[in-house]
Amino acid sequence: MESATSLDPGQLMVWTDQIWEEEILPQLTTYIANPCKSPLFDPKWEEHGFLNEAVAQAEAWCRSRQVDGVAIEVVRLPGRTPLLFMEVPGEPGDGVLLYGHLDKQPEMEGWREDLGPWKPVRKGDRLYGRGGADDGYAAFASLAAIEGLRLHGGRHRRCSILIECSEESGSPDLPHYVEHLADRIGQINLVICLDSGAGDYDRLWGTTSLRGMIGGNLVIDVLQEGVHSGDASGIVPSSFRVLRQLLDRLEDSNTGRVLVEGCHAEISEERKSQARESGEILGEAVWGRFPFAEGVQSMANDPAEAVLQRTWRPSLSVTGAGGLPDLGDAGNVLRPRTSVKLSLRLAPTADWKSANEELKLLLETDPPCGARVEFQAEKGANGWDAPPLAPWLQNAVAQASHQFFGEPPAWMGEGGTIPFMGMLGERFPEAQFLVTGVLGPEANAHGPNEFLHIPTGKRLTASVALILDAHVRT
Repeated sequence: MESATSLDPGQLMVWTDQIWEEEILPQLTTYIANPCKSPLFDPKWEEHGFLNEAVAQAEAWCRSRQVDGVAIEVVRLPGRTPLLFMEVPGEPGDGVLLYGHLDKQPEMEGWREDLGPWKPVRKGDRLYGRGGADDGYAAFASLAAIEGLRLHGGRHRRCSILIECSEESGSPDLPHYVEHLADRIGQINLVICLDSGAGDYDRLWGTTSLRGMIGGNLVIDVLQEGVHSGDASGIVPSSFRVLRQLLDRLEDSNTGRVLVEGCHAEISEERKSQARESGEILGEAVWGRFPFAEGVQSMANDPAEAVLQRTWRPSLSVTGAGGLPDLGDAGNVLRPRTSVKLSLRLAPTADWKSANEELKLLLETDPPCGARVEFQAEKGANGWDAPPLAPWLQNAVAQASHQFFGEPPAWMGEGGTIPFMGMLGERFPEAQFLVTGVLGPEANAHGPNEFLHIPTGKRLTASVALILDAHVRT
C-alpha cells in the first residue's frame, strides 16, 4: 500500500457537516414525508407513484452535485421497481460498489403524538420519520462522500452506486438489475453497504454477519363460516388452539429455541470472540437499547450471549394476524380461520430454501384435528458471513473511527437481513465488505418513532470518504 495521502480529514469533516445541514437533511425531510412503501406492503406501488417520486428526488439531487464525470441513470426493467444507478470514474484498478435503498417498511402503530411515519421532525440530534436511517440517507451520503473526498485532496477508484427499491420486500428485483448492469459494474473488490446498524453512536461499527430470513403466512381453517361458540366449542376445534400446537412444533415456548435444525449453523470461534468484545463495550446496553415494558426481562443476561442470540441464533416473531376481530367487535363466535404472519430469522450461513422446505413440511404434515393448514413463504433470503478482513481495510476503518468518532471501531453481527450481501458475496468472492450504518440504540428501524442520528450520519459519510482514499492506495 502507498502510505502518502493528500486528504485533509479535518477540512473534510467541516465540509461534510455543512453539506448535511444545508443539503442532505432538507432532502431527507422531503423523503421522509413520502410514503414510498416497498412493493410487498404496497402492491399498487406503480399506480401510486411514491417509489418513482423517491427515485426522481434522489436523482435530481445527485445531478445537482458537482462531481465531474458521474453518469446517473434511472434503470427500469419491465415489471420491476426502478433502480438508481450511478457510475463515477476513478483511478485504474478493481472498483467499488456502494449500496442503499429507498423503499420503506409500512407505518406501524405506536408513534408518539408529536411524531408519525410520514412526518419528518428534527429534535436535537435526531431526525424522526420512516426511512431516513433505513436507509434513505445512503444515496445522498454515498455521492457526498465521493464529492467531499475529491474536494479535499483524496482519490478513489471507479465507483458504482446502486440504490434499489425492493429491499424491504427481500430484494426480488435486485439480482435482475445486477445481471443487467454486470458489464458496467465490472470487477469489484470493495463493497460498501450503508444499510446496517451500530451498537452505539460513539464509534464506527462494522457488521460481520447478517441473519437470513423466511417471512410468510400460516393459515389454519376449521370451518366454512363462524358459528356460535356456546353451540360449537367442545366439538369444533379452535383454530387458535391448532395454531398454538403448530407453533410448539416450530419453537420451544419456554426458551425461544427454534426447533427447525435447518435454521441453525455452527458459530465460529472468531464470531464468538467478537461477540465477547462487543459485549464488553456495550454491557447491558445490548438489551437496554430496547423499550421493554415495565418488569420485562431480557432472554439473555450475559452481554456476549445476548449478542449471539440476536446475530447468530435463529428466532421466531409473529408480526401480524388475521381472522381476529378487534376486542370491541369480538362476539361469542367460534371463528372459522386464524392466520398469522411469521418472521423467522435464520443463522447467517443457513440455507433459507432448505429451511423453508423443512418448515413447510413441519407445519402442514398431520395437522391437529385434521385442520386445513397452509404455510406460504412471501419472501426469503440467505444471510451473510463476512470474509476475513484485509489489513488495509482494518487499518482504514480504525483510522476513520479514531478521526471522526474519537474511539476505536467495533465489529459485530446484526440480527437483520440484507439479501443483497449474500448475493454479492457469491458474485465477488474476493471482495472486501464494509457493511455499516446509522441504526443505533433506540433508532427502532421498522417500528414506531424511528429516527436517524444526525451526527453519526455525518461522521459515517466522512468515514466512507477516508476508506475510499485508503482503497485506492492498496
